[in-house]
Amino acid sequence: MAEQATPQIDGHCDTRFEGVRAAFADNFRERGELGAAVSVLLDGEPVVDLWGGWADAARSRPWERETLVNVWSTTKAATALCAHLLADRGLLDLDAPVATYWPEFAAAGKENIRVHHLLSHRAGLAGLREPHTLSELYDWELTTARLAATEPWWEPGTRSGYHALTYGFLVGEVVRRITGQLPSTYLHQEVTGPLGIDFFIRLPENAARHVAELVHSPAAAGSEQEAVFDQLRPVARAALGNPLAGAADANTPEWRAAEIPAAGGHGTARGVAALYGLFTGQGRSDGRQVLSPQAAERVREGQGSCQDLVLGAAFEHDTEIGLGLWLSGRSNSYGPNPRAVGHDGFGGSFGLADPEAGISIGYVMNRMGTHMADDPRKMALIDAVYKAGVPSA
Repeated sequence: MAEQATPQIDGHCDTRFEGVRAAFADNFRERGELGAAVSVLLDGEPVVDLWGGWADAARSRPWERETLVNVWSTTKAATALCAHLLADRGLLDLDAPVATYWPEFAAAGKENIRVHHLLSHRAGLAGLREPHTLSELYDWELTTARLAATEPWWEPGTRSGYHALTYGFLVGEVVRRITGQLPSTYLHQEVTGPLGIDFFIRLPENAARHVAELVHSPAAAGSEQEAVFDQLRPVARAALGNPLAGAADANTPEWRAAEIPAAGGHGTARGVAALYGLFTGQGRSDGRQVLSPQAAERVREGQGSCQDLVLGAAFEHDTEIGLGLWLSGRSNSYGPNPRAVGHDGFGGSFGLADPEAGISIGYVMNRMGTHMADDPRKMALIDAVYKAGVPSA
């Protein structure tokens, strides 16, 4: 990719982390960045908080401190957090059958699927077998009813297969059955509202003016994007392409207002870093104990490594998912500590939690890349953080 001019970069960066500022600037100059922000917390304190570029394709709106953007699957940590909060309070047993809380779910041979199978993408429900449109996805009752009625694609518990969109409805319906609230409401009430974290599963109307426009990379548009899905095995096509959502869909008021707890989160980099920081800081944030240390640790309880049935080809090595987040493992997807955890979002965003190093990172952007995982922009930022002398374990 040809080099382009580096836009003005605002915010602050501790001297020790100047390499992160340089990597952030290189993302604009060398890696096609349009608008983005990165935030790094060390032991809960902000050491990097940078933003720059443009919030729209026309380059008419500068990216600002308050700019929010859809972060796709980076959202999943927030939904997993809701489940871990309930488990921590004795209201949810992660080892219990899902049907304990959602009786209709026992249909089609799913009576033995456990809650931890939902959190670790091992439920065999990576996608629906019948066509499911975007407008139907916005219908919570319809989507969860179809998931309750469908049969698994593989034997639950045996292997992971990334649940790209269904994850949020599966975990989220368990949350709703226990609390009477959808995940967006429960998250805001229990975490993001009290802590003032700029992250929403369902975008409030008064925040719309702060939202950046998502822009597809030219290489991911149109027929080329469809060709990628055509090459996937059936379960992967169902998981990633039923329905197939892209930048144009996520820019609509309908998507932004919908309850999509696997992919519909909007946040700042600061907000993402704060959420993931709960798993870094033994459940503490801003002086408040949100989760017990034991509950915060459980999110990275590995469920067994394997080649993921949906995303396996995107990684050189087998991968392992904990109870809501991916372990860095041999791929070093979240830095050199194999027990660090995180989650990527479609197009490039990510959150990272490394308790041993005391580090959490949030990165958000609006020009979507074409990598299924480990976008070069992401990896450059992570590398720069650890080169600053942050311990890897």
